[in-house]
Amino acid sequence: MESYWSEVCELGSLESFKESWPHYGFGVEQRELIQREFTRIKDITYLDHAGTTLFPESQVKRFYEDISRNVYGNPHSHNPSSRLTHDTVESVRYRILEHFNTSPEEYSVIFTASCTAALKLLADSFPWVSASGDHLGSLFCFLTDNHTSVLGIRGVTGPKGVKTVPVSPQEVEAKAKDFPVAVHSGHECSVPHLFCYPAQSNFSGRKYPLSYVKGVQSQQLYPACEHRGRWFVLLDAACFVGCSPLDLKQHPADFVPISFYKMFGFPTGLGALLVRNEAAELLKKGYFGGGTAAAYLAGEDYFVPRSNVANRFEDGTISFLDIISLHHGFDVLYKLTGNMVNIQLHTFGLARYTYMMLSCLQHNNGQPVARIYCDNEFEDASEQGAVLNFNLLDCLGRVVGYSQVDKMACLFNIHMRTGCFCNTGACQAYLSISNQEVKRNLQAGHVCGDNIDLVDGRPTGSVRISFGYMSTFEDCQSFLKFIINCFVEKPLRLDKERLARLRSVVPAEASASEELTTVPNGRTVSEAKDLNISPAPVSDALPIRGVLKTQKNREKARTLTNIFIYPVKSCAAFEVTEWPLGPQGLLFDRTWMVVNENGVCLSQKRETKLCLIHPHICLASSTLHLQASGMDPIALPLEAIDENPNLRKCQSKVCGDRVQAFDCGEKVSVWLSTFLGKPCRLIRQSSDFPRDMKMGQDKGVCPATLSLANEAQFLLINRASVALLLDHIANENDCADNHTSFDMIQLIHRFRANLVISGLEAFEEEDWSDVKIGGALFQVAGNCGRCQMIGINQASGTRTQEPLKSLSECRSGKVTFGVYLLHQPQRNSNAYPTLSVGSTVIADAKNTSK
Repeated sequence: MESYWSEVCELGSLESFKESWPHYGFGVEQRELIQREFTRIKDITYLDHAGTTLFPESQVKRFYEDISRNVYGNPHSHNPSSRLTHDTVESVRYRILEHFNTSPEEYSVIFTASCTAALKLLADSFPWVSASGDHLGSLFCFLTDNHTSVLGIRGVTGPKGVKTVPVSPQEVEAKAKDFPVAVHSGHECSVPHLFCYPAQSNFSGRKYPLSYVKGVQSQQLYPACEHRGRWFVLLDAACFVGCSPLDLKQHPADFVPISFYKMFGFPTGLGALLVRNEAAELLKKGYFGGGTAAAYLAGEDYFVPRSNVANRFEDGTISFLDIISLHHGFDVLYKLTGNMVNIQLHTFGLARYTYMMLSCLQHNNGQPVARIYCDNEFEDASEQGAVLNFNLLDCLGRVVGYSQVDKMACLFNIHMRTGCFCNTGACQAYLSISNQEVKRNLQAGHVCGDNIDLVDGRPTGSVRISFGYMSTFEDCQSFLKFIINCFVEKPLRLDKERLARLRSVVPAEASASEELTTVPNGRTVSEAKDLNISPAPVSDALPIRGVLKTQKNREKARTLTNIFIYPVKSCAAFEVTEWPLGPQGLLFDRTWMVVNENGVCLSQKRETKLCLIHPHICLASSTLHLQASGMDPIALPLEAIDENPNLRKCQSKVCGDRVQAFDCGEKVSVWLSTFLGKPCRLIRQSSDFPRDMKMGQDKGVCPATLSLANEAQFLLINRASVALLLDHIANENDCADNHTSFDMIQLIHRFRANLVISGLEAFEEEDWSDVKIGGALFQVAGNCGRCQMIGINQASGTRTQEPLKSLSECRSGKVTFGVYLLHQPQRNSNAYPTLSVGSTVIADAKNTSK
C-alpha cells in the first residue's frame, strides 16, 4: 500500500506544495506551532474546524492568569470589582467591532448564549407585520442553503401570518432587476421584510457574495426587487468568520449572528448578535429580564427599557467571565497568525490541495473514488472556504455510507463530521434528495443526526472535512492516506490529466518630501520645541460671557504659582515653569494611558503604584521619558504615530467615553508590566478621533475636545483653599493620638491639578465664570467632585482616608475641590499661547454683586 501512497506523495510533497502555495504557515514551521500550542492533538488528525476550532494553550493560560489576578464582580453592581467587569466587557465589545472593521457608532454587540440564541432573539424581536386583506405583510425570505437555526425563524413567523419565501441560490441574481419595484407612498412601503443568507455555506464551504447585502437592501436582487417595503439583511457569519475576514463597513448587514467557539475554540456557549444601529431601533421585546429596565412597576403593567441597545436585550447577568476570555482569544489569534487574511490563505491552500488530490483519485478500473459536492474547483478564496464535502464511491460507482467512513476514520484517529450538518436545504440540493424522499426516509426510521446513511442505496448525508489555522499539510496527507488505504481498489490510479489542469490554475487569493509631524493636539513637534512663543493677543471679540473686569481686580493680584502636566494618565506629575497650550489642554497632558491586558484603563484607584512612575517630556529631543525606582529609564517618541502600520489600533474607555488609541509597543509594555507586577500596556490617544467635553454643556459652556483627561481640559486649584483644608486637618490631628502629617506641597500633589494659583479667598474660584491667566482666556465649566484618589500619597503610593474625610467635614458635607476650565482660543486663529508661572490671574465672578 505504501507504494501507492508514495506515488501521491511525489505529486504532492510539502516542498512542492509550499512552492506552489507560499501562504502556508505564519512565519514559523506549523509543526513548531503545534508543539507549542496544541500538544493535545499529537497523533490526531483533526478536521472538524467548521464544527468547532481548537483553542491554543496560551489562550486558556492567559485567561486563567487573568481571572486569578483580578476580581470580577457582577456588572450590575457599582463596586470596584463590578466596575472592572463592566469596563472590561465594554472593551471586549469594542474589540469585536474592531475585528469586523466597524465601530459602536455603526453597530451594537448583543451577547447571547450561542449563535442560535442570537437568531431566536432576532426572530422574537423583529417587527413582523401580519398579512391582511389590504397588504401582503412582512416576508421572511431565506436562501435554501441555510442552517437549521435560520430556517427555525419560521416557527415564529408562521403563527403571525408572515409569508415564508424559500429562495434557491440560483434565483438571487437570475431574477435580479436593474430597477427595483416601483416605490409608492403608503403603508406597504414601510413594511419590514427580512432576507437571510449565509456568508459561507456550512455544508459545502461555498462563499456567497457579500455584495448581496447592499443588493437586497437596495431592492435590486431577488426577492427584494419584487416586493415593496423596507428590506433588512441577516448575514449568518458563524461558519465564515472562523477563517475569513469580514468587513462590515463595506458590507453593512443589518444583523450578523456569530459564534465565538468557531473563532477561538473557547469559550463555548457564547455567541453574539451584531446589530446595525439603524435597524436596532425597530426591534421590540416582549419578555424583560434583570438589567434591561430603565424603570418598571410590580403592581402595574408599566415598563420602560434601557436606551442602550445591548442593555435592552441582554436579559439577566451576562456570562461575563466567558466574555472577558475573548480578549485573550483575539490577542493570541493575532499573535500566532498576524491577521484573518493570513488564516484565509493558509486554510484555503490546504483545502485546495486536498480537493485536487481527492478529486483525482481513481480505483483500478478508472472509476472516481469520491463525489465532491461543490460549485467551483477551489480556484478563488473569495468564493470557497476551507471546507470539503464529499461521499466516497466504490469501484462500481456506489456510495459508501458516511457512517462506515466515520467509523473507519475513528480507527485512524481522524476526526471529521458526517450527516447533513443541520443544513437540509443544501443536503437535498447536492445529493438530489426530493422532499418526498426526506419524508419517506423519516418513515423508514432515519432522523437527523443518526447513523442511517443509506436508504434504498441512496445516501442520506455525506462526509465533511474542514480546516483551521492550526491545520497542517500532514493533516491533508494523513486524510488522503486513510482514503487510499481503506477505500481504493488497488492498484491506485490518478487522473493525471485532471491533476495537471488543476495544478496549472493560479488560484485567486481574495482581496485583501519630509513633512512636519503633527502631535495630537494640533501643534507640530518642531513648533513645540521653542517655548519662547509670544502669548496670543486677546481680542475684544472673544466668545465669552461678558468682559473680564480687569480694572476692578488689578489692585488684588492673583498669580499662577504652579503648572503640572500629567503626560501619562494617573502617573506622577511633570512640573514646568512655562508650557504651551493646544486644542485639548496643556500640550501632551494625558495623551498616554496605561491599560490592563484587556484594554481597560488603569487608574490609581486600581493601582496606586502608578503615581511612582515619573514621566518627563523633552521637547528638544521630542521624547517622553518614563522613570521609576529600580527601573532603567525608557524613552518614547512624541511624534504622532497614527500612520505607523506597525502599531495596533485599540479602543478603551475614559469616564464612559469611547477613545481610540494606538498601542505603544512591546518594549514599554514589558517595562510597565515589570514595574507594576501585572500585564499592562501603554496606549496613546489617536489624533483623528476627537472626544467631546460634556461638562458644562447645560450651562452654555463652549464645545471643546478632550485628551484622556476625565472631564475637562484643565483643573485649577487655589492655594487659599488648600491652606484652609490644611488648617482643618491640623486641628483634627491635634485632637487625635494617631495622625498623618501633611504639608502644603503634599496636599497640592494629591489634588492632581494642572494649574495652581495664589487666590485671595478660599473657594472663591467656585464663583468664577471666566478666568484670564497671562494672555490666555478660560471659561469655568464646573466644580470638581473629589473621590478616594486624594487619599493616595503621591510620593509613596500609600492610601489614607484623612483628606477626603477632612474635606467633607471642612465643607459641611461637600466634597468638591477645584474648578474645571476650558481654554477659549482667539477667533480665526490657530495660535495658542504659552502659560508661565508668575502670570497674573484675573477672574470674573458669576454674580457680579459678590
